[in-house]
Amino acid sequence: MINPLQNKEYSHPDMSPAEKGYVSKDEKSIPIDDPSGKWSELTLLPEWGEKYYDVYTVRKHGKWVMLKALKKEYADKPEFRQMLETEFDTRYNLSHPNIVMVNDLEMVPGVGMAIITDDVYGYSLRRLIDEKRLTPKIVHRLETQLIDAMEYIQENHIVHDPVTPDNIIFTEYTENLKLINVGYAQNDRMTVSEAAGDVASYGRVLNEVLDHLPTSLPRLRRIANRCISKDSRYKNMADVQLAVERRNSGQMYVFICVFIVFMVALLIWLTAR
Repeated sequence: MINPLQNKEYSHPDMSPAEKGYVSKDEKSIPIDDPSGKWSELTLLPEWGEKYYDVYTVRKHGKWVMLKALKKEYADKPEFRQMLETEFDTRYNLSHPNIVMVNDLEMVPGVGMAIITDDVYGYSLRRLIDEKRLTPKIVHRLETQLIDAMEYIQENHIVHDPVTPDNIIFTEYTENLKLINVGYAQNDRMTVSEAAGDVASYGRVLNEVLDHLPTSLPRLRRIANRCISKDSRYKNMADVQLAVERRNSGQMYVFICVFIVFMVALLIWLTAR
């Protein structure tokens, strides 16, 4: 089968060579007073900020890391400090290659208490859509890495805001997918409505990407539409993964049953010899 994405560049034909390069958005360098020398080169990243949080990059002992800290107007309110600590406790125990790793919760000069994460040098899916920078590899990452990360979140019963193009990051050069701000609490189990919400979020992300491609991908469009359909929606991200891989849970059950029957027959044959 011919891949309609192969060897296609998702850039607008009218873009000039200068426009085809990534353009950095405004970042704000912030003076940091730390006599110990532990912290240096603090930079605010407005593009990655949230309703209650600011996001920064900074050098810690010379190594680049990212910070997530409460905005100044919330930093002294106990309920918001508790929210930050709960998010740290939830995310600290997560370990997945497509989810930004949380390393520490620490007081940072000029910032306050902050969640310390690995540094991610790249661009949000939102920005790549806006700048017409979608590539075949990015579409493939959405079919594989995003589903895998969201399935991991469901398996660990993580409560989180909807996944959107704004909190999906692609690293520069390798275009690996990283989810940021993926959870702020953990439940004993994942509810049906939460699982359905994840599936719908994935469908909306995929549909928006498909809307901005210069080619039609009917199979992925059908999957995206089923994700957001209230009548025929997939139950969870595991079912979405099966659909993307052109399998279904019924086929899997048949395979397992056939395998069990075969193994039982083999065992009976071996013991009868």
